[in-house]
Amino acid sequence: MRPARIYLLNILVAIDQLLNTLMGGDPDETISSRAAKAALAGQRWGCVLCRWLDRLDAGHCARNIEWDEGLSPPPTRPKNAARTP
Repeated sequence: MRPARIYLLNILVAIDQLLNTLMGGDPDETISSRAAKAALAGQRWGCVLCRWLDRLDAGHCARNIEWDEGLSPPPTRPKNAARTP
């Protein structure tokens, strides 16, 4: 990946984390991760946001769950969920 592309991606993740923090989430978690956990827990806002994000990028929420981030304990990890390094 080219340095300019990596830089832009890092900036977008930082903005994502900032918005999540401003909405009361963990400062090191992205909105996508928080929404995916909320969707797994059956919270309507998470289901709606993930449905919207998945239209832009299929499987976005499921791919971006950060199991080691977040203020509250995450729901039980599904057996087929990808682990983050």
